[in-house]
Amino acid sequence: MSAKGLIHVYTGEGKGKSTAAFGLVIRALGHKKKVAIFSFLKDSKTKYGEMEAFARLFPELIYIRFENASPLFDKNVTMEGLKKSVDESFEKALEIIKEKNIELAVFDELNICMKYGYIDNNKVLDFLKNKPEELEVVITGRDAVEELINIADYVTEMRMIKHPYNRGIKARKGIEF
Repeated sequence: MSAKGLIHVYTGEGKGKSTAAFGLVIRALGHKKKVAIFSFLKDSKTKYGEMEAFARLFPELIYIRFENASPLFDKNVTMEGLKKSVDESFEKALEIIKEKNIELAVFDELNICMKYGYIDNNKVLDFLKNKPEELEVVITGRDAVEELINIADYVTEMRMIKHPYNRGIKARKGIEF
């Protein structure tokens, strides 16, 4: 019998939330667990290094970057359109978890979706409360909502003390993305 799957939340303004989740992904893959990463709110133009590396090193990993563009960055996207897109993406993730018998699921940047109303928080919380018993879940992103923090088993806050962005240094390929 496998151990009960727990809920992890990586939040805060500091760098390293997704990176921490991806470290756990590598550990789980090393033990031949079935793993899926569902990435919300990552723009479709950026070539993320982790996606490239995962595709080469771990072909068994399911890594889906949902195209959930924000109205802040794409003027053609409405808030209603974003909500519909995030909701459909979340439903697709749940289908994959069930169909593929996923043992570790990472919902990258879902905290932001919950905080800013891009998804119905009750839908996420209901899923977590009724998830498959052995499923381990990781949710990343700034601004985790209190209801999520309350039901999580692990909550880690990344705190920014200093960041080169504040000195005008832009995100660097291979380091920040």
